[in-house]
Amino acid sequence: MTYRDVASRKVLIWACTAVGARMPVAMAPLALVFLVRERAGGYSLGAMIAAVYVVAEIVGAPVLGMRLRPARARVQLTVGLVAGAAGFAGLGTFPDTQPAVLAVFAFVAGAAPAAATGALRTLLTTMVPERAVAQALSVETMVTAAVWAVSPAAVAGLALGVAPGAPLRLAAALMAASPAGLWLLPSARAADERADLPLSRVLAGAWPVYVTGAASLTLLGLSELVLPALLEQRGIGVGWSGPLLTGMAVGGGLGAFLHGLRAWPGRLRTHSVVLMAGTAGCVTLAALIPRTAGIALALVAGGMLQSAAMLTRNLSLREALPPRAHAAGYSVMYAAAGAGYAATGSLAGALLRVVAPSTAVLAGVGVTLLLSAIGWWGEVTWAGRSARGADLTAAPGFAGAGAEGTAIGGRGDAECRL
Repeated sequence: MTYRDVASRKVLIWACTAVGARMPVAMAPLALVFLVRERAGGYSLGAMIAAVYVVAEIVGAPVLGMRLRPARARVQLTVGLVAGAAGFAGLGTFPDTQPAVLAVFAFVAGAAPAAATGALRTLLTTMVPERAVAQALSVETMVTAAVWAVSPAAVAGLALGVAPGAPLRLAAALMAASPAGLWLLPSARAADERADLPLSRVLAGAWPVYVTGAASLTLLGLSELVLPALLEQRGIGVGWSGPLLTGMAVGGGLGAFLHGLRAWPGRLRTHSVVLMAGTAGCVTLAALIPRTAGIALALVAGGMLQSAAMLTRNLSLREALPPRAHAAGYSVMYAAAGAGYAATGSLAGALLRVVAPSTAVLAGVGVTLLLSAIGWWGEVTWAGRSARGADLTAAPGFAGAGAEGTAIGGRGDAECRL
């Protein structure tokens, strides 16, 4: 169980493909604001188009993810990524067109490639030995952290130094190039499609993992969206927002690396609760500390714990679902995380109208802890029912429980093995 198990040419190609597919996603919200900021009502228009993009991702990820099939995944993903690149190209090429047209381009750019995250994660876990899956997911988190650390500076530099549409044209080029990597990688191993339960019902059974996955992203969204107002409240230059958020992203990459160095004892759901509580504590400190250095340290530590918490959610989801549902499950998780991020943005925006930024952060932390508690309770209840289902399946007279019952109920509490 070391990173040597994932150090291969295939994983390197996968990482380049993932950067091409995910960098545009990380760039999009800020790039859309810069695209129209010089038009009348520019910031409001940019926020609206960015919201359309995020909603398109939330809708597209589960809808398209549930339709992915291993035998056709590369073709399906290629079509989605090329369509997404066309959406980004339209935004970057026609920045002065009607807002409704920009919204259509944004919807296509968000929805068409939305299943790529779940599919790429599933493909990565099939390319490494079973013992190295945790390390592979840590590598994925490090790649994602690097993308999110670089993208704000890239967007600002291109939009201000070249042209407002330049970041979106770069996003289009990256996304259009990413399918080439898919065809250099082995196709995903076909999972057994025979099952008694429909895929939607299988996915719905993992709802506690989606809830805690969404909770882990709400804190990240809270930090990003309220930080400029919080700095202003503290009398700190708003320009520090970029470096502080970059530090949080770097902390996320470091946390993922450290998490993958060893096997951690205990149940994954327990890990998640502890890490989420730690992340909430760090974000609370960032809201209360008056100095820049203290805020920076709190955000870096919070980023480390948040990335580790998200890793436990991905591992829990992989344990909870049969192989045929992995890609779709990761896509639903992606949508749930996006919904959590969007809900945090709405909550923060509403609260900032009536309370101080620090109070808004504390309210968001409370919501996150509530979601984490609900998810933990759901996992505990779910594990108990799975264990009882396994006993019934093993008892005489229940031998015909079906393939899906063995795949889910027969696992018992998979986390007990860790």
